[in-house]
Amino acid sequence: MPSQLEGAMDSLIQVFHKYSGKEGDKYKLNKGELKDLLQHELQHFLTAQKDPSLVDNIMKDLDSNRDNEVDFNEFVILVAALTVACNDFFQETLRKKSQAK
Repeated sequence: MPSQLEGAMDSLIQVFHKYSGKEGDKYKLNKGELKDLLQHELQHFLTAQKDPSLVDNIMKDLDSNRDNEVDFNEFVILVAALTVACNDFFQETLRKKSQAK
């Protein structure tokens, strides 16, 4: 039985490959595939954002080798950055609650 962290790692891999390769390289996300992934897997994140160029900006930021595609390594950077941001948010929320008491 995999650990919780091993399960999370497997989920990341599964989600990436669910969307990659529908068009072109099966190991990379093009802009359309990235948009589909974001809309279905990070729906709450996207709806909270009001920037119409968000997907373009994410693609530009992630595509470190400038091949107009996002490989798994580049995708993991997005997930890690969002995870850190969520952790920071929750830590700050907990700090504020404990200071208010």
